[in-house]
Amino acid sequence: MQFEDKNIPRDVPQNIIMENRSKISVSGVSDVENFDEGSVVLYTSRGMLTVRGAGLHIERLSLETGELAVEGTINGVEYSDEIRNEGFWSRLFR
Repeated sequence: MQFEDKNIPRDVPQNIIMENRSKISVSGVSDVENFDEGSVVLYTSRGMLTVRGAGLHIERLSLETGELAVEGTINGVEYSDEIRNEGFWSRLFR
């Protein structure tokens, strides 16, 4: 499946910075699908990204600038090329 997002074009740069497996900063974020203490699922300019771990919480989120910071114990980061569905924030602010 091909990732499609009308909000952020695929040529938007994306960076992921992880610090000591306890903090991760991501740029190029267009929406957050869902989150809890065990995972954060978000849409980026490069596809859907899932951050897995324990005690995760969103420290900072700005969809205007496309930046997200998550703190907690990070056990894994995984991309997938799923087609974008309506995200959590879009459903919340209808």
